[in-house]
Amino acid sequence: MAAYALFLRGINVGGNKLVPMADLRALIEKLGFTEVSTLMQSGNAVFRGPAQAPPALEKRFESAVAKRFGFESDCILRTAKEWTALMAENPFPSEARSAPGHLLVVLLREAPRMGAVEAVRAAIKGPEQVGLVGRQLWAVYPVGQGTSKLTLPVIEKALGTRGTARNWNTVTKVAELLKD
Repeated sequence: MAAYALFLRGINVGGNKLVPMADLRALIEKLGFTEVSTLMQSGNAVFRGPAQAPPALEKRFESAVAKRFGFESDCILRTAKEWTALMAENPFPSEARSAPGHLLVVLLREAPRMGAVEAVRAAIKGPEQVGLVGRQLWAVYPVGQGTSKLTLPVIEKALGTRGTARNWNTVTKVAELLKD
């Protein structure tokens, strides 16, 4: 059995694309997975099942979400092994310790082209810092995200791929669920 972490993009924000976590757990179980747990209301789920190619699983989940909830949402998946590597490759470990709510990882659909991180850096208008490792863009928001111009749409446009962001607090909670 393999362990997976699934992240739905853009759900339960501002009263739009509502997905009750109990319904998400039931959907994942209906698709044949076990030990399903959700974290918070933002579409984070951890589960176990037979080893399968993550891109195929992402498409399967996107189809199931659209059918069940009536809207499209990018579903981004990482295996437990990928999650462990992601945490180890964090280019901002001091920020993870000192300000975990201000460190975000943007889980990308696919790895961006070489040099794409420079386009993100060029879009920065404030004190933010970014680093790219594989299919993850790491972003530090020293004064918070609320007024930052470095938004997810800006990042996605610069990188040429879609993603969904989670802060370091969520990253560590997902890691704990993947261990169980």
